[in-house]
Amino acid sequence: MAIEDEEATGAAGRGSEQPVQLGRKRDHTRDADILDAAIAVLAEIGYDRMTMDMVALRAKAGKATMYRRWPSKAELVLEAIAHMKGNQVDHDDLPTTGNLRDDLLALFKPQSFEDEQLKMRAMAGLSSMLSQHREFADAANAAIVEPWAAVNRLLISRAIERGEVAAVVDVDTLAQVIPSMSAYRTLILRKPLDRAFLTSMIDAVLLPALRNPA
Repeated sequence: MAIEDEEATGAAGRGSEQPVQLGRKRDHTRDADILDAAIAVLAEIGYDRMTMDMVALRAKAGKATMYRRWPSKAELVLEAIAHMKGNQVDHDDLPTTGNLRDDLLALFKPQSFEDEQLKMRAMAGLSSMLSQHREFADAANAAIVEPWAAVNRLLISRAIERGEVAAVVDVDTLAQVIPSMSAYRTLILRKPLDRAFLTSMIDAVLLPALRNPA
């Protein structure tokens, strides 16, 4: 989604043979600061009262730069939530405990109470946004649920290769179970994702389904 400004640097009157030069690529080094600022503002005052100007002020960023990167508040919020949840997963650095249950549990990273509360308020803001902009539902799924599901698909596939899980299981469907239920828990029920919830989902739902594919 990177956007580049293009501008002709030739002065008026130069011949058509003068090559057109491209402007500098946009600097994305501040993106993380802007996304963190968006989460902070979203968590503090909610989606309805949040403005792009507030985020720019919090991040000490230019409004023009922000609007070129994120044309709307909804798009900014969506990317900020994905950034907050850390969905840029390195598939070459996934847990390799030797069994699927421990691999899945190893994905869970404990957080402080303050961080958990921040995430819950931000997810409440996302829920409000989606209720107003249903056209972003697919994008929200791609940003929040799908990256986690992709990791689960890989872990389940590894379990199949080890002979731990039967090759006939519906990997695509089962890989979405925990991410989808987690999204429901945070967006609809407004409850945190703790280890107890994830453990119950793994032990009571996912693993039994994988072991009994019929």
